[in-house]
Amino acid sequence: MYYGEIKKTDIADGEGVRVSLFVSGCRIHCPGCFNSKTWDFLFGQEFTKDTEDEILSYLAPEYISGLTVLGGEPFEEENQRVLTPFFHRVRETYPKKTVWCYTGYVYDVDLLPEDGKKHIECTADMLSCIDVLVDGPFVQELRDLTLTFRGSSNQRILHLKN
Repeated sequence: MYYGEIKKTDIADGEGVRVSLFVSGCRIHCPGCFNSKTWDFLFGQEFTKDTEDEILSYLAPEYISGLTVLGGEPFEEENQRVLTPFFHRVRETYPKKTVWCYTGYVYDVDLLPEDGKKHIECTADMLSCIDVLVDGPFVQELRDLTLTFRGSSNQRILHLKN
């Protein structure tokens, strides 16, 4: 897996001050996407153990609320297989910090059901590590700048953990 950017402090992509990882690779290609350069699966740098360690160090300060992963598309099959064990490392290292994830796929259609188009052997495991999932494709005609943590009104903020 590759990634386009790591933001050490981000307040736009989830509650509190967060570390954000922008993964590379997306097959959805939403018109008007704010980050279309990350559609390319080889954009940016390779995600390695050193990258994981770097992100874990950025999560250490008490003022950091957690990790946000967006893209690109975290739920592309290739990305799920890399992110799932990384999410477990984050959860084990920082059990009180939250994990937010953005996806252009729809949770209860594409991800959750075993016959969903993006459900693979590790999807349920990956979802079990996520506190808040923002789902749904960006729809330019539904763009709404007044929404918090979303770009278009069809997107949902789903609290997967209480």
